[in-house]
Amino acid sequence: MIDPQDITGLVLAGGRGSRMGGVDKGLQTLQGVPLALHALLRLQPQVGAMLINANRNLAAYESFGVPVWPDALPDFPGPLAGFLAGLEHCETEWLVTVPCDTPRFPEDLVKRLADAAEAAGAEIAMPVTEEDGEPQVQPVFCLMKASLLESLVRFTGEGGRKIDRWAAQHRRVDVPFADAAAFFNANTLAELRQLDA
Repeated sequence: MIDPQDITGLVLAGGRGSRMGGVDKGLQTLQGVPLALHALLRLQPQVGAMLINANRNLAAYESFGVPVWPDALPDFPGPLAGFLAGLEHCETEWLVTVPCDTPRFPEDLVKRLADAAEAAGAEIAMPVTEEDGEPQVQPVFCLMKASLLESLVRFTGEGGRKIDRWAAQHRRVDVPFADAAAFFNANTLAELRQLDA
């Protein structure tokens, strides 16, 4: 069994928030609490240590009480830059990532990913839900071995930006989650209001 203490949790809050009008998405509030803080509080009990990846308003994120690291790559190149920042600062055997805009992800997310990774001898585990009868991988929720740092440095150094392309180079297991609604993410202010309702 993978011990939760051997897993570091990373909240990804480094995006441009372009579909939300360029605001810092992780600091938008849901029921009066910043989205990134919702994600942090939901992930913290599932792991041994916590980090946040953010590129703006660092002092606001630091006030949440865990280390904050900006992207290791310039120009907001996407979630893999956050993965890279997390892996560079991860001191445990595993890293798990969650996006800041999906505050209701499952409370047993990490355990289920870890159990599946262990059972399959995988280096990467991702949730898969069903939408309109089709399997939908949720790649920003990703449990990965910290030893994949070198591989990710190489992939991003060659201009790679797609999580699934990088993950395809490694032993990966997809873990079914029945509750697709738990992975609903607020990309726009309208979707954020939908969550609030």
